[in-house]
Order: sequence, then structure tokens, then C-alpha cells
Amino acid sequence: MTERLVGKQAPRFEMEAVLPNKEFGKVSLEENMKNNKWTVLFFYPMDFTFVCPTEITAMSDSYADFEKLDAEVIGVSTDTIHTHLAWIKTDRKEGGIGELNYPLAADHNHKVSRDYGVLIEEEGVALRGLFIINPDGELMYQVVNHNNIGRSVEETLRVLQALQTGGLCPVNWKPGQATL
Repeated sequence: MTERLVGKQAPRFEMEAVLPNKEFGKVSLEENMKNNKWTVLFFYPMDFTFVCPTEITAMSDSYADFEKLDAEVIGVSTDTIHTHLAWIKTDRKEGGIGELNYPLAADHNHKVSRDYGVLIEEEGVALRGLFIINPDGELMYQVVNHNNIGRSVEETLRVLQALQTGGLCPVNWKPGQATL
């Protein structure tokens, strides 16, 4: 049985990544915490697939909305930074993802995927896991679903805003509505 993560300190990570400027660098939870940022960490199975680019590009297209909420977005798969870069350099019309506004991290040793409970060991790929971590490092939200189903960027933003209210948000709460 997997250990509960929500409400606890999120597993710390530092990974190599392809940054938005297409250079190689590192991303870490500690850096986001130091900068008093929320972290939206999402895992996807692998590069050059079919559902993954729809999510990755939608997150990138909505990146300004995450920035307004003091959140850093980090995409993660078990592919290498070199595979990520090749996919980024491939135009969206040709099966690539093109320009991104956030980093894609490489968890090629599977440690972070395992720490977050999303690794499919026998395949060496991650499930579609999404985690929202507050600036204090507490894991506030997680959702993991089958790899055949993409996630909703709109719902991710709604949940992030709900968490940031610090209040009790009823069913179907939307930004601007009263909390309980």
C-alpha cells in the first residue's frame, strides 16, 4: 500500500531539466520553496506519445495564469533531458511540443516518480500524477489517473486557487465565490 502524501511534507527533489530557454539546468522543490512559490508538479509517461503533448502544451499555453498565482510548473517523465530537448525542438504540427514556458525534468533514475508513488515499475514510466505543493513544502493536493486520460488545466488552476484561499471551499467552488 502506498503511503499517504497529502498533508505531509512533499518528497524533496532535484532533477536535471530542459529550461524554457532550451538550456539544460536543474529544478528543485527547495528552490521553489526558497522563492516562496507554489509548485505544480506533474508526471507524464513519456515523450513522443499522443496524450502527453496535449497536456504539456495546454499547461504551457496557460503558464501566465500559474505565474499570476505564484506557482512554478514542472513537467516530469522518466525520459532523459536529451529526449526532452529533441521533443521541444520538434514543431507541434510535426508531433513535437515546440516552445514551452516551464521546465521539463528528467527522472531517468526513477527516484522522484517512485517517491511520489506514480512509477509503473515494470514499464519504467510514470502514471499521470499531478501534485500541488505549497511554499512551505506541504503537499496539498494529488491526483493520479490512468495514462489514457489527460488532465484538465482549468481544474488544476481552480484547485490551486481554492488551496490559496486558505478557507473551506464547497463543491464546485469557483474563484471569486465565498468560502465556508
